[in-house]
Amino acid sequence: MSAMTELRADLLELTPEALTALANAGFVKRAQKDVAAGLLPRLETGADGVVQAHFDDGVRTSLPPGRTLRDAQCSCPASGMCRHRVMLVLAYQAQAASVATAQAPSADDTEAPTESAGAWSPAEFDDAALAASLAPSVLEQAHKFAAARPVVGVQAWRSASAPPVARLPMCSVRFFSRSSLVHARCDCKQGSGCAHVVIALWAFRQAGALLPGSAEVMVEVRSPASGSADAADGNSSPQAMQGEAARMLRAQIDALLLSLWLDGSSQPLMALAARFEAVRNQARALAWNWVDDALDELWQLLQAQQARSSRFEPLRLVRVLAELWARLQAAAQAERPQARPALLASQILGIGVKGEVALDHLRLVSLGAELWSDDTAEGASILFADPDTQNVTVLERQWSRAADIATGGAAPNLLGRRVAGFPLRQLASGQVITKTATRRANGLIDIAPGARQTGVLPLSPKSWDDLVAPLRQDSVAALVAHLREAPPDFVRPRQAASGASAGAAGQLHVVAFDRMEVASCHWDAAAQVLHARLGQAALDGPQAADESGSDGLLHLALPHRTVSPGAVDALARALAGEWGALRAVAGTVHLQGGRAIMQPLSLLTAQRAVVLQAEAPMPQPLDLQSDTEEVPALNALAGDTLELLALWLRQGLRHQGGGAWSRAEAQVLRLKQSGLGHSAKLLGGVLENMRSAQRPALVAQLAMLGLLMQGVAQSAEP
Repeated sequence: MSAMTELRADLLELTPEALTALANAGFVKRAQKDVAAGLLPRLETGADGVVQAHFDDGVRTSLPPGRTLRDAQCSCPASGMCRHRVMLVLAYQAQAASVATAQAPSADDTEAPTESAGAWSPAEFDDAALAASLAPSVLEQAHKFAAARPVVGVQAWRSASAPPVARLPMCSVRFFSRSSLVHARCDCKQGSGCAHVVIALWAFRQAGALLPGSAEVMVEVRSPASGSADAADGNSSPQAMQGEAARMLRAQIDALLLSLWLDGSSQPLMALAARFEAVRNQARALAWNWVDDALDELWQLLQAQQARSSRFEPLRLVRVLAELWARLQAAAQAERPQARPALLASQILGIGVKGEVALDHLRLVSLGAELWSDDTAEGASILFADPDTQNVTVLERQWSRAADIATGGAAPNLLGRRVAGFPLRQLASGQVITKTATRRANGLIDIAPGARQTGVLPLSPKSWDDLVAPLRQDSVAALVAHLREAPPDFVRPRQAASGASAGAAGQLHVVAFDRMEVASCHWDAAAQVLHARLGQAALDGPQAADESGSDGLLHLALPHRTVSPGAVDALARALAGEWGALRAVAGTVHLQGGRAIMQPLSLLTAQRAVVLQAEAPMPQPLDLQSDTEEVPALNALAGDTLELLALWLRQGLRHQGGGAWSRAEAQVLRLKQSGLGHSAKLLGGVLENMRSAQRPALVAQLAMLGLLMQGVAQSAEP
């Protein structure tokens, strides 16, 4: 190497994290050990930039410019990626560093052979770089993808180990090199050089200047070919809510929701099935994919109620109805003339996100599992995190009891049933490495069985160390702040993880901080719930509540469920320190009175991972105590009002007697006396409309009341 300017900058920019994503962790760790031991191959760099590595065992590896690691030529027997490719890059970096050190005293203008300092953006790649790196057919496919105007989240450069990331509806693209597009890594099956890379680059261009480490920005991507035409005619986005088909669909959805409120969710599903199917078909025709997804969840909740399934939760049904109505309203507001919405109607409706994508080499770490059971079937949802992209995915399976009977044998234990060739218990408590996964836009994944295509390793106490914010929060205060700043459910992309945990509304998070200690733990026998509070052991005494009203504690609440009899005891054992100090806990979190309330799914301790619903029953005595934490008056009032709505929805407003209306009138008075005048007016309006048969306004009144009460229940009293 004669001069640093002749070095392959693209190879110097590949960090260990980048190499892990482009190859795999095992190859990188082994290569790093060889470099540390001085076991380097002999390198040659040709005038054309081709780097060749000659190993002592006779293997020769070469990597030309403009080629990915997968495209490198290697004489070893491996059919795909191998350690020699990774070793070539690390050895090249080590040799360049050695040359730079030797030349530094006599060459003041020599630049360090490492990644250039400072932030950068993929928007810096021009059209010439695109044309040089990607085939014309790929660019043509990208233009077709962009015609649907997909919404892409772009995350600016944060550090050398946290490069720019674009999150497409179906996959994520990470840009590991500022010198070469070929090292952009997509988690689709193709891996690199795909149309998703082009869409991601266009998203960064259209996002404009981004500050390093800034929050993710959502962009509705347009093809550069169509962008100028849109600007010329003043049309920045198609009007998704306009047109006769859109108006008819909104009217049909309102009529369907009104039917549920009037006749109740307990009505025979046979009368609703055809209406649901017709509405969903129209939603698919208009590509309102988040609306279709909400309708699908609504139908599943109705089926779960009829089957007396442990998946059903009355308040979840109220929330889904309110979200469905509010999502349509928000999309309509976004398209008002002169409106400058933070989110476009296409984002709110989920236009351009349908279908599924096959994924490349994928590593998933379990965050826990949720089991369920009813009269006709049983099943499970396993929640995974992808440490590379920080995406949360859900693997769902269900088994019919009728099929078990037809086989003539006894039904196997739920945790012993096999998924992708592995016992459910092993997947729920493991790290999955697979090449056979497909993912939908809402985070649902499927893993097909395949010999040597999928492997499972057990979770370890360090399995979640690669997770970062916002998925992983390092303090309760940061978690509470994140939940408060999050946009409402009805404008966010729908994610399967949000509804995977039965009876627990909220977002999935991992909470991990130093000196985690158990402040209290008791069993409420009346409610059948184990309560605990986790805090950070202070070095100078107890911590005080922060200005926001949060007490600085993570409140755990785990109800006993027949389908997972060992969960409560496993949590109690972990909190008692049976497996060492707590390191982290994962579960669905929501705010209640300004406090963070989590329904835990799994924990990491100093000795092992504890996936609660996968643990075998091992009864032990628990400290008995009623839940003595007093709920603030406003939060309790909001909870009572939501319970009233859930009762109405289950039984139907048509079937309420005089006693029910008297209770509702008393609730109107309580809301008014507590200063919740608008909520009192909405509830009073429902009563008036039921008396006067002005039924069309009911859906809006009930949805708005439900949304307001959810907000009051979450907020801290002033």
